Amino acid sequence: MRLYLLAGLLVLMSGMLFAQQTKTLPRYKAETLLTSFDYEYEGVARKVPIKVYFPKSKTAKKLPVIMMSHGLGGSREIGNYLGLHWAKNGFVVVAMQHKGSDIEIIKGKQRREYVKTFKKAMSLENFLNRVDDVSESIDQVSKWNADRSHALYGKLDLQKIGMCGHSFGAVTTQAVSGQSFPVVGQKYTDKRIKAAFAMSPSSSRFRKKADANEAKKAFGEVSIPWLLMTGTADKAFMTPHVDVVNRKKVYSGLPAGDKYQLVLNKANHMAFSDKTILGKNHKNPKHHQAIQAISTAFFKAYLSNDKKAKNWLQSDKVQMSLEGKDSWEKK
Repeated sequence: MRLYLLAGLLVLMSGMLFAQQTKTLPRYKAETLLTSFDYEYEGVARKVPIKVYFPKSKTAKKLPVIMMSHGLGGSREIGNYLGLHWAKNGFVVVAMQHKGSDIEIIKGKQRREYVKTFKKAMSLENFLNRVDDVSESIDQVSKWNADRSHALYGKLDLQKIGMCGHSFGAVTTQAVSGQSFPVVGQKYTDKRIKAAFAMSPSSSRFRKKADANEAKKAFGEVSIPWLLMTGTADKAFMTPHVDVVNRKKVYSGLPAGDKYQLVLNKANHMAFSDKTILGKNHKNPKHHQAIQAISTAFFKAYLSNDKKAKNWLQSDKVQMSLEGKDSWEKK
């Protein structure tokens, strides 16, 4: 009987800790804006569809910005559960859609063609296009922020920009937030980005094997706060060699100082998306609750200079608020 009472008490405490953390944050209603822009790179025209989530409040000005990058075959609509949650908590979220590796590549195709199409889209060319999309999108929202006729006028604090992404979007996030590459080093890093959050990160995108030394070479020069999340069943059918062991090597390669990693027990690759691959709700809703609460605290700590949020991240309270077999690390 005592064991049952103790278990119940721990569950109650977990809920209270998450509620406490959320209670310290401002709450707004969220608005969304569908838009796009065009840019040209080395003579090639490119269009970037954008979905912006922002607080619906006349007093909400000079807010931190979070850039969001979807995974392979995704769109600007992916990550809705995060975009809305962050906007309600005082952030402007800019969800980009990357031509060439988005949902458009499978339109008009039979299901049997999907694998071949996806493999073709996992190219170096699309990786480089994604990197360009991020910097160009930051440039564009800067223009909108200065445009009196635009809905985003005066709302953005462009000194406080965060970056996030899932899967191929995590690879994009890593590249623009401090990852080093052979020959070119940190060429793709955009120094305007002050904090990064990668879901289903990958220690090696173009190689089937990665060792600890390679991870250290790739991530040892990262100088900004990073939050990483994966799951014990986090494996995508397109990259079967990239499992949770591979994903955790990203964290091991990072230098100490404002670095965090959450590993959710039994969470698969799609646990970080809005729905399952079949479009159904996830079996464990606590995964999304943890992702929302921890990522919000992370961006609050490093984009809004919220000391309470940072203290919470660096305390044992985060682990206490998770389910028993979930793992939380910090360094």
